[in-house]
Amino acid sequence: MSHAHAEQYAPVFTTGSARRTELDELLTRYPTKMAALLPALWMVQHERGWVSDEAMAEVASVLDLTPAYVKGVVTFYTMYHQHPVGRHFIQICTTSPCNVCGAEAVVDAFLKHTGCFELGQTSPDGKYTVIEVECLGACGFATPIMINEDFIESVTPEKVPEILSGLA
Repeated sequence: MSHAHAEQYAPVFTTGSARRTELDELLTRYPTKMAALLPALWMVQHERGWVSDEAMAEVASVLDLTPAYVKGVVTFYTMYHQHPVGRHFIQICTTSPCNVCGAEAVVDAFLKHTGCFELGQTSPDGKYTVIEVECLGACGFATPIMINEDFIESVTPEKVPEILSGLA
């Protein structure tokens, strides 16, 4: 059990909170509460850094859905973190075109320079999590990566230290 699981869950959508106000306004733009599920999950992830089982239950309650339905959506989309991740979530494209252009060496460089040691693990200082992803949609600019919401193309192993030094 991780430390994050041991902490008591603090709801995101409490009455009068900024997130609840944001969600309530969002609900006026959708035909059903269910239609607002993806943005509601984004709100949780932005607040907590990941979507826990407790958060899924909260979202289900707020949107009048079952927790199983919400979990099905969270587990379907890889964009939702189901466990705590580092402050800088690094996704590296390793599909065939990027692999041919050296994506594995880029992965190795990120693992080495972040201290993550293995894909999917968070660095001991909590700053980084590095994962491989299927296509980032930039095959002409291998190797593309995403750090949180920032897209960076044509990354080489030599550029990795400079990229990491630019992160706050």
